[in-house]
Amino acid sequence: MQNRVPQIDWLRCVFIVLMVMFHLVYLGGKYPFLKQVVYTFHMPAFLLISGYLANMDKSIRAIGRQVWWLFVPYAVMEAGYVVMASVLPIREHIDGLTPGVFADKLLLHPLGPYWYLHTMMVCYVVYYAVSRLCGRMATVSFMCVLGLCMYAVSALSGLVSMDNAMYFMAGVLVRRSGAGFTSVFRPSWPAVVPLVLLCVVSPGGLHRFTLQGVVMTYLSMSLALAACGSLPRGGRASRLVLFVGANTLPILLFSPLFTIVAKSFVPLFAFDPTAVLFTVVSVTFVIAGSLGVARLADVLHVSRLFCGRERMLTGY
Repeated sequence: MQNRVPQIDWLRCVFIVLMVMFHLVYLGGKYPFLKQVVYTFHMPAFLLISGYLANMDKSIRAIGRQVWWLFVPYAVMEAGYVVMASVLPIREHIDGLTPGVFADKLLLHPLGPYWYLHTMMVCYVVYYAVSRLCGRMATVSFMCVLGLCMYAVSALSGLVSMDNAMYFMAGVLVRRSGAGFTSVFRPSWPAVVPLVLLCVVSPGGLHRFTLQGVVMTYLSMSLALAACGSLPRGGRASRLVLFVGANTLPILLFSPLFTIVAKSFVPLFAFDPTAVLFTVVSVTFVIAGSLGVARLADVLHVSRLFCGRERMLTGY
């Protein structure tokens, strides 16, 4: 774990917890404005981090293997989610599942949280192709070519939305500029002031594909990094947080299995009108359950078949 950046794992933990929280239908329905605020920045931050961490200094075989082992768990879980959406009364319910609809959701327009993996695969392929052809270009020229290619893929195929690609490319820009991640994204408690003001004064701008969304993403990351500095280093809580941040993939993959079950917790916490207790218990249940499934896959030695690695879980 010597090569890991603790600040990045901290951010990943914060944003995966927010993802799980607002995939709980009960909480999102109770606080729709807060859900809109969080949706403005939490996945854009993930996309930006992914762009920063993307390493294209690989052979075509290595990058092909990386994309393949994103596709396998994506395809398995997305297929299951589509079938589930056709039989359960969830928000993304599908009436009349046909082979055509199934293929559309699997290959073009995924349901649930798996759109993120779909976006990563497309961005990796486009980024790698541009890197192979134009890798020696100056950073500004390279980013212009990458942006044009992403736009072409978005406009012609619809495989990726340009707002998501934009955040991925922002991470690439930070990486190619040579600036360290923590040099660009600096901790700041005062960031909470403009963040709150933007939410209150301009609620109409709460979308990732706006200048306000970009600013809010940066401010949220700065604020989260400031909170990271207050966490005692080396303690049990710190190790737990960083462990969760290092294992966001299994949480993303398996969390829908547990968010459905968490709906049954609502009557148990009817006495709490704030839904705070429901949220704490449900988020803990979903994350622990997702990591538990990954651990079981490791113990049963099926992780290699599912994600191409001996172990799904990354220690810390």
